[in-house]
Amino acid sequence: MRASRLFMPTLKEDPSDAEAASHKLLVRGGFVRQFASGIYIFLPLGWRVIERVNRIIREEMDAIGALELSMPTIHTADVWQQTGRYYDIGGEMFRLKDRSGRDMVLAMTHEEVFTWLASRELRSYRELPQIWYQIQLKFRDETRPKGGVLRVREFLMKDSYSFDADAEGLEVSYAKHIQAYDRIFERTGLRFHRVDSDPGMMGGAQAHEYMAPSPAGEDRVAVCSSCGYAGNIELARSVARAPEGSVSEVLEEVPTPGQRTIRQVSEFLELPASSLIKSLLVVTGEERVLALVRGDQELHQRKLERHLQREVRPAHPEEVEEATGAEIGFIGPLGVDVRIVADESLAPTGPGGARAYVTGANKAHTHLLGVMLGRDVDPEYADLREAQEGDSCVECGSALTVEPTIEVGNIFKLGTKYSVALGATVLDEDGVEIPLVMGSYGIGPARIAAAAVEQSHDEKGIVWPKSIAPFDVHLVQVHATDEEQTRVAAHLYEALGEEGWQVLWDDRDERPGVKFKDAELIGCPVRVTVGRRAAEGVVEVEPRGGDQSRREVSVDELPEVVSELWRLAD
Repeated sequence: MRASRLFMPTLKEDPSDAEAASHKLLVRGGFVRQFASGIYIFLPLGWRVIERVNRIIREEMDAIGALELSMPTIHTADVWQQTGRYYDIGGEMFRLKDRSGRDMVLAMTHEEVFTWLASRELRSYRELPQIWYQIQLKFRDETRPKGGVLRVREFLMKDSYSFDADAEGLEVSYAKHIQAYDRIFERTGLRFHRVDSDPGMMGGAQAHEYMAPSPAGEDRVAVCSSCGYAGNIELARSVARAPEGSVSEVLEEVPTPGQRTIRQVSEFLELPASSLIKSLLVVTGEERVLALVRGDQELHQRKLERHLQREVRPAHPEEVEEATGAEIGFIGPLGVDVRIVADESLAPTGPGGARAYVTGANKAHTHLLGVMLGRDVDPEYADLREAQEGDSCVECGSALTVEPTIEVGNIFKLGTKYSVALGATVLDEDGVEIPLVMGSYGIGPARIAAAAVEQSHDEKGIVWPKSIAPFDVHLVQVHATDEEQTRVAAHLYEALGEEGWQVLWDDRDERPGVKFKDAELIGCPVRVTVGRRAAEGVVEVEPRGGDQSRREVSVDELPEVVSELWRLAD
């Protein structure tokens, strides 16, 4: 492709609202443009990246026997109503009516419609297993779109669905997707973790997420570098460090005037935060629950919800006073008539053993010293806290690290949730009607592209992984009006193309500095410069990033040198 014929509107300045590196560089590099909040146009360079990602996805999905099709993006609401998600999902779902007043939705995902198709087309266990996939648009009315193409309202997704006769079949389909997904992310050049995750609104028995480490990520994962354990922070288990300090086991009220927060009480009593218990009242339906975690830990609401098997919300101040008789900041577990759930690290068998803590006294400006769980109050125990940096791995005991990540893919064991709701059944060997056992599997191509930029860039611009770069070679002709440079550049353009390389030939009548800056910003893996020594049959070649430096080579040697640099890339 000649740059003079390519629409590639690069910019000198970052967009004013951009924080993530990928947002800045994809806009400046002429890959995307924002149309509206959370809605982006992919320009030719950007679409080439997406298409290269999609090609890898298709090749690996086809390799596990998946069949591609295409589903509509506008759905009748009835299938979503049958599964209940029409009512469970809030404002994130785009709802509309057609001209006859029929309720419709824009696809957030496609479980319902794929299941609808399976319910009408699959009749016998002999037709199974089936894996169907598509690369299709989805719509989600995000409250706070941000991060460029990382959090948007319209996005492209590869989603696939497996249909099996039993749980054993689902295990095979799930394992095939793990194989395909590992290969996809390896081939796209991402550093990634496959982590245990919460099925969330998708439902089902088990789920994993594929997470790409990045400072721009909104998710966090706990990772063990020793054994490879990894979990989303909302699910990750760990062994907490032992609490510091000691508290007398004698119950004693102590005045703490105006000291409401853990930090304030810790400093006031000159005790470490790990010697305190944080008491948090939540409401679930008509029930009130007091959740307890150590003062140096954080309650993860989703963990509490999984234990209670229903959603919760923080209690309002008046609800706190009604249940405990005290204001927020002074509540504790003694003497309250509510269900109490404590994090397992507080149990007498936990890392601190049977020991005393400081809690709120359920009395204004007062705390209680010497509270022992198991002696003074007998709560339920569950994993409620967020795993923290420096906690121990539950698998091998090594220290965990916690890092921000971008979710780039997910896989779910759905079971029969959707097939039962939508009547998707087949006849088994005995002629008995059984529900299909399903899995659901998603990948975000644009998220892969953005994560690649987050992981691979420098102060000059993007450094694309070679497999998804918009072009393999960026051929820069220094002076467009120099006939000898034009002759050499044209020869190399043809020769490299015949070798199978995708080449961007910058033949624009622009200043050399503009061309070089654009080449660094766009970030193709190899740059070839046709300049002052073109008449001698000598050009410059250098990789974008890496340890290899710029060097001069003869025109005849160039294809071999490009191949060598390509092998060394990534």
